[in-house]
Amino acid sequence: MQDKKQWGALDYFRIAAACLVIAIHTAPLSSFSDEADFVLTGIIARVAVPFFFMVTGQFLLPAWLFEKKADRAQIVRFIGKTLLLYGIATVLYIPVNIYADHWNDKGVAEAFRLLVFDGTFYHLWYLPALATGVSLIVFLSRKLSFHSVFGVGLLLYLVGLFGDSYFGMIRKVPVISNIYDGMFSMFSYTRNGLFFAPVFLIMGAWIGHTRLLWKRNAVAAGLAVSLTAMVTEGMMLHHFELQRHDSMYLSLLPCMFFLYLFIGSFRLKPNPFLRKTATWMYLIHPAVIILVRGAAKAFRLTGTLVNNSLLHFLAVSIGSAVIAVMIVLTFRGTGRNHPHRGRAWIELDRENLRHNVSELKKYLPETGSLMAVVKANAYGHGAVPVSKELNRLGIKHFCVASASEGAELRKHGIRGEILILGYTHPTDFRLLKRYRLTQTVVDVAYARVLNLFGRQIGRKVPVHIKIDTGMHRLGERSEKTEEICDIFRCTNLKIQGIYTHLCNAETVLPANRQLTLEQGAAFFKVLERIKEQGFCCPAIHLQATDGLLNYPELSGDFARAGIALYGMTSSPADRMKWKDILRPVLSVKARVAVVKELYQGEAAGYGLQYVAERDSRIAVLTIGYGDGLPRALSCGVGSVLLNGMEAPVIGRICMDQTLVDISGIPDVEPGDTAVIIGSSGNREITAYDVAERTGTITNEVLSRLGGRLERIII
Repeated sequence: MQDKKQWGALDYFRIAAACLVIAIHTAPLSSFSDEADFVLTGIIARVAVPFFFMVTGQFLLPAWLFEKKADRAQIVRFIGKTLLLYGIATVLYIPVNIYADHWNDKGVAEAFRLLVFDGTFYHLWYLPALATGVSLIVFLSRKLSFHSVFGVGLLLYLVGLFGDSYFGMIRKVPVISNIYDGMFSMFSYTRNGLFFAPVFLIMGAWIGHTRLLWKRNAVAAGLAVSLTAMVTEGMMLHHFELQRHDSMYLSLLPCMFFLYLFIGSFRLKPNPFLRKTATWMYLIHPAVIILVRGAAKAFRLTGTLVNNSLLHFLAVSIGSAVIAVMIVLTFRGTGRNHPHRGRAWIELDRENLRHNVSELKKYLPETGSLMAVVKANAYGHGAVPVSKELNRLGIKHFCVASASEGAELRKHGIRGEILILGYTHPTDFRLLKRYRLTQTVVDVAYARVLNLFGRQIGRKVPVHIKIDTGMHRLGERSEKTEEICDIFRCTNLKIQGIYTHLCNAETVLPANRQLTLEQGAAFFKVLERIKEQGFCCPAIHLQATDGLLNYPELSGDFARAGIALYGMTSSPADRMKWKDILRPVLSVKARVAVVKELYQGEAAGYGLQYVAERDSRIAVLTIGYGDGLPRALSCGVGSVLLNGMEAPVIGRICMDQTLVDISGIPDVEPGDTAVIIGSSGNREITAYDVAERTGTITNEVLSRLGGRLERIII
């Protein structure tokens, strides 16, 4: 997926884009020069709205345009939220519309035009345009290739162009002019969701999909040339009075391409606060214009704050920013899942999960699919939120350890096949039927028990057959081909898959490689025997995470991706090998409950295992081994991050709390966030680090994270 640091600068430019929109509506240079103001507001500032469209396209539409496996619910939710925001904004501006008499004597057709195309207030056209443009692209992408969709978007833009800046070129052609007159009876401008939005949404999606990154100097040169061309184009059109409106230029397309890449050349961390502030600045600035003018009139400052266009622009921009910040701060932390209300929690990075899925798919054959391993609560990450996100990404096959884990996924609406990798006791077979689960056949005797259950319920039981090729855990031994064929003879089993588990695939060292290839050979020999007996060979899968990454030649219909989905490998020794491919999904964080002094010679914690060698400051964190923090990190073995600095664990880790030394860390206060696993400032503690310090593997560290830790997708 996309490198968040590469595109974090978009959040900063949002503020500039919001100010450019304000400039369009306040004409900041009109007091000094009409020509200069036109260059600013009628040409340069026209990059603002396409920029917003491109951001949406980048982060919403790549899966629809390129993978053809996106989740429809994600689009429905986005459009629903956009229209809800549109509805709220419409209600907020009702008093202004009534005061200005904008809605007087409006018929049904006029109301439709306002709601669907023009916007219920002059700046609100963007919201229905966004919903319309996204809907159109999603519809087209289901029928056409990306290049065709882009061609349609470009064609629509060109059609819109002649209803906007190039209108003067066609108004003297009666046939074409009549067509546009008919169009203008439905909407006032071609600057809308049908003609204007699609091409920029598509451009953003393409940049997001390709993760395009050029050198800053080259991009800056392209931006300078294209922006100069757009200013020249705009001035010529303005001079010859060809413009009906001034939103659409031919040069705007290359200008937006280079501008977007130029912004992306600055590697900054995402800033959700600026993102929300810019949105509110856009929504509320017309109301602030009214407030500024009203206040100027009341305090007899009209000559200063209104008649001086530049001061008017600055007053509106600053006022909009201040009110937007107040709104964002007011509603910050009010959400049910917001981490500011938790004692300790897990944050899941949605973009990193998507990135890992995308990278792992590259190791699959063309017809292969990922089978997501979400057992043990998705290795501690949270099986339900992770599986929902994977469903959105088009993952339709999951595997769990038990029937109860599978049932939990179904209760939360997870779609697709859910394979139980382990043994299910016959008393729980009812769960297989009720929640449409697929059971692993662990040997021929178990197959007969499942077959009997299928006969009793009058329905075939969906199963995958496990073959033991060397792990010697579950599965019928590979040399017992007759017994394996007996499983195929069970008439009440619906055999959907057959698989084995590679027990030594974590490296490609000669000894490991020999054993792994021997396992593969034994498995494929079983498949040949099955075919010789006249049985249809079902879907096959050999690879788990290590097999997928190290032995792509042993591919099948599925690959059971486990720890790699979450950006890790089991062994800390492999961290450097895959660090540029896999990105950690999980961070663990906790609150500082108390900060206190500990004087020289005083002891702290159970057993008084820590004794202060000097006057110290300590912090009590709201996390302990009851949350899955390994007790082996006690007494200085482990550490946490506070304010970008490392704070060692002191004394024994308790069930619910942990003590850390913060003597060298300034400004630590109760309520601050401590990072247990994850990044703070320029420092990072990974699950690999915790595994190394506690003498185990990342799988164990992550899988033991407690159920009382709230999982939050960010």
